Amino acid sequence: MALGLPSVLPNPQPGIGELIRDGRPTFSFEFFPPKTPAGEKLLWQAIRELEPLRPSFVSITYGAGGSTRDTTVAVTERIATETTLLPMAHLTAVNHSVAELRHVIGRLASVGVRNVLAVRGDPPGDPGGEWIAHPEGVRYAEDLVRLVRDSGHFSVGVAAFPYKHPRSPDVASDTAYFVRKCRAGAEFAVTQMFFDADDYLRLRDRVAAAGCDTPILAGVMPVTQMSTIERSVQLSGAPFPRALAQRFAQVADDPEAVRRLGVEQAGEMCAKLLAEGVPGIHFITLNRSTATREVWQRLRADARV
Repeated sequence: MALGLPSVLPNPQPGIGELIRDGRPTFSFEFFPPKTPAGEKLLWQAIRELEPLRPSFVSITYGAGGSTRDTTVAVTERIATETTLLPMAHLTAVNHSVAELRHVIGRLASVGVRNVLAVRGDPPGDPGGEWIAHPEGVRYAEDLVRLVRDSGHFSVGVAAFPYKHPRSPDVASDTAYFVRKCRAGAEFAVTQMFFDADDYLRLRDRVAAAGCDTPILAGVMPVTQMSTIERSVQLSGAPFPRALAQRFAQVADDPEAVRRLGVEQAGEMCAKLLAEGVPGIHFITLNRSTATREVWQRLRADARV
C-alpha cells in the first residue's frame, strides 16, 4: 500500500461516501477543536448532548494555517474510540509539507478513521490574504484529495460553494474547479454555509450540467445572533440574503426573538432542501447543541428525519 500505511485499518469505519449513496438523507454535525479547557468542556458537552440523536457522522474542523492540527486529530481519535459517533477529520494543505500530511493521515488510519474532508484552507491570520503553497506541500485541494486517496482506503469529501469560492474569478470557473476535485477522487462534498435554499439548488444544477454527479451535502447554521448576519461574507463567501436580513432587522433588539427566527428559518430551509432531494444536511454547531437540536426536532415533527 502507498506511503507505508497499514493495509488493513483497525476496526475500519463506514465510508461516508457509501452512507450518502445509500438512499436516505444523512444528517451530520460539525464541531471545531477547542483552544482552552473551557472550550474543551463546551465541545464535549455538545457532543454528548447530540450523540443520542444518532447523526450519520460528525466532522471536526481544522484551524487556519493548520493551527489546530494536533487538536483536530486528537478530538477525531477520541470520538472514534470513546463514542458511538462516526468521525470525519478535516485536513488542509496550508503550511504543511507532504510528509506532515502523510503523518496526519497515518494517525487517523491508526485508529480506524477512514473519512476525511480535504480542503486547501485559508492563509493563517488573514483568510483573504495571498495563498502561498508550502515549498514541500501541495497547491490545490485536488492534489490533497489524490494524496489521501493514494494513502489507503479512505472516503474523501471536498468543499463546495453555493455562491462561489472567494478566490474564484467567476461561478463558471468555480464549478470547473469543483468538478476537478471530484474527478481527483472525492466521493462527496459539503457546502459552505448558506441561508437561501435556492443558492444550493443552483449549485447542484450547474454541477450536474457539468456532468458531475458527486453528492453535495448542504451546510446549515441557524442564525442565533445578529453578528452572524454581519459576518456573512466572511462565513459563507456571499452576502446575507437581503429579504431575510430585513426579517431579522425587525427583531434585532430582542436577542431571543432573533434566535427563534433563526431556528425557524433554518428549519424551513432544511424542509425545502429535503423536499428537493438533498442527499444530506450538515449542521454547523459552533460547539453548541441547543439550536441544532431544535431544528432537528422541527424536522422530526414534520416526519423529515
